[in-house]
Amino acid sequence: MIVTSTDIAGLKKHITGKVRDVYDLGDALLIVATDRLSAFDVVLPTGIPDKGRVLTQISLFWFEMTSDVVDNHVITDDIDDILSRIGAAGANDPERYREMIAGRSMIVTKTKPYPIECVVRGYLSGSAWKEYSAMREVCGNGDPIVLHGVELPGDMVESQILPRPVFTPSTKESEGHDINISAARAREIVGEEEGTQLEAISLAVYKRASEYAAQRGVIIADTKFEIGRLHDRMILIDEALTPDSSRFWDAETYQPGKSQPSFDKQFVRDFLLTLDWDQTYPGPELPMEIAERTADKYREAYYKITGRQL
Repeated sequence: MIVTSTDIAGLKKHITGKVRDVYDLGDALLIVATDRLSAFDVVLPTGIPDKGRVLTQISLFWFEMTSDVVDNHVITDDIDDILSRIGAAGANDPERYREMIAGRSMIVTKTKPYPIECVVRGYLSGSAWKEYSAMREVCGNGDPIVLHGVELPGDMVESQILPRPVFTPSTKESEGHDINISAARAREIVGEEEGTQLEAISLAVYKRASEYAAQRGVIIADTKFEIGRLHDRMILIDEALTPDSSRFWDAETYQPGKSQPSFDKQFVRDFLLTLDWDQTYPGPELPMEIAERTADKYREAYYKITGRQL
């Protein structure tokens, strides 16, 4: 069953994101990860089989593994419990939604999200590599390069491991792309003490996850976390270390000095770049072959990380 939209009668939809539908249960939220896929910031009309289930199940795996590092927002992912709770919150005939939301949903605590994305990079890739390359062209003499407040050697290559993992947060923009900022700027936005805590938590979770993933033959090149405040403490929210929020590479094929294939929607991006499409809404339909190959990469990521079949 491919789920690209949800509508649970009797429940108030709190947020419709690019991938997730979030319902307000009063004292908690129901998060349902759909099979929607966005590329170049456009949600495509074609769903990716099992994508939402992969995102939910791999998040739950990481939430449990890192729970001694930082608390998380999960109340329950048990489908019987979820159906009971959404029924109590006003859902009409909740049992009819079992197949639609099973394995792709969880009930979570309400928090106040921080207004920054907590990004951790262990390797020089993506937007960081583009910015680094541009700065190196300007400097051009091999001197250290300061990228968003982080000093890096001036002779690094694409996908190279960084001297140490770094915290490179970004803003959350309602339209367009988020903007990369320094850790110092993040502390200005949220406050010195809380900014320092966000950095420490993000680096600690990345360390735990990347060390575990390495044992499974997976490199976590970078990732982004959402952190919220609940009363007097910070907790991990939204998703955690998924193929949508992270760059996963196969350690066996890793070769610094070039872009690396990743366990995500690369097949989709590559296909879209062959089309005469201006990367604005509406997006094109995907051939089923591309959707299935992409689904296989998501499932492979789940298996490689957890050792379990979906």
